[in-house]
Amino acid sequence: MSRFKQALTGTASAMTLLVGLSLGAGADTGMTSIALDPADMPPPIARDHAATIKLELETIEREAELADGTTFRFWTFNGTVPGPFVRARVGDTVEVAFRNAADSTMFHSVDFHAVTGPGGGAVATQTAPGDHTGFSFKAMKPGIYVYHCATPMVADHIQAGMYGLILVEPEGGLPPVDREIYVMQGEVYTELAYGKKGEAFTDYDKLLDEKPEYYVFNGAVGALTGDNAIEAKVGETMRIFFGVGGPNKTSSFHVIGEIMDKVYTHGSLVSAASIDVQTVTVAPGGATVAEVTFDVPGVYLLVDHALSRLERGLVAQIKVEGPDDAAIFDTGDAVLNMAGH
Repeated sequence: MSRFKQALTGTASAMTLLVGLSLGAGADTGMTSIALDPADMPPPIARDHAATIKLELETIEREAELADGTTFRFWTFNGTVPGPFVRARVGDTVEVAFRNAADSTMFHSVDFHAVTGPGGGAVATQTAPGDHTGFSFKAMKPGIYVYHCATPMVADHIQAGMYGLILVEPEGGLPPVDREIYVMQGEVYTELAYGKKGEAFTDYDKLLDEKPEYYVFNGAVGALTGDNAIEAKVGETMRIFFGVGGPNKTSSFHVIGEIMDKVYTHGSLVSAASIDVQTVTVAPGGATVAEVTFDVPGVYLLVDHALSRLERGLVAQIKVEGPDDAAIFDTGDAVLNMAGH
């Protein structure tokens, strides 16, 4: 079920957007995974005018699965990693209602890279456990932007899961596609070695030395594989909103077995897109938008092409269903016969 709902409030220029329904302080979600479903995002904006958007964010600290048999106390926006996908239109006014759960152990805040103003909102939202703050901003520049906690130590709050994406659509929106997904890359710095079972705690020496034990998509090892793999169909074009929370490592974003039809370099939505791209560099605190059309069925891997990181958890699967096309890709007997076998 989608975590998003929209309701018009009084006039055509005012809209309330409740983003990532709050789980509440100390909530028992029944989930062992912290990972946000990559398909759990609001639909494209259909209106042709600016509006006021009300965005509700709650910072929630909760223990959840980092890897098979390993748990970690994540710090989150609205209970998941990444936080909810926020969708606005250029010219919108975004009113941010920010709350820190009563059972939190830390101050938290939010810095939107889409904001023009001190700290991107972080100055206005340094919030104690049980307290609430807020601010508003005008979405002036279209693009795909990272948001994250900006409470010292900032790198600690980010590696614990406090990051997400906000899309500011240009006037007229983006061209329609068949499917959209939302994936973010991050690092986790634990005192337990990679793969060791138990409750893992942050190792601050590793964090300061930039030596993570885990690299993750959407918060946890295996979060987007197996039964949780991303789904698609032959002939569909998928738009991937991809960001790097970090806090430290640059990603070489790559889809094994496909060529990206179109990439909005650096997340700029009004610049000319790059065509037929194999690998995209995305900096920590950066994001991109890529479009891929799947021509044949199979399992495709989404990776960082710094491939040693795959061995530390960084891989997602896209399962594509549909008819084969031997003219494009053929592993059958004809190929073996041509090779003389």
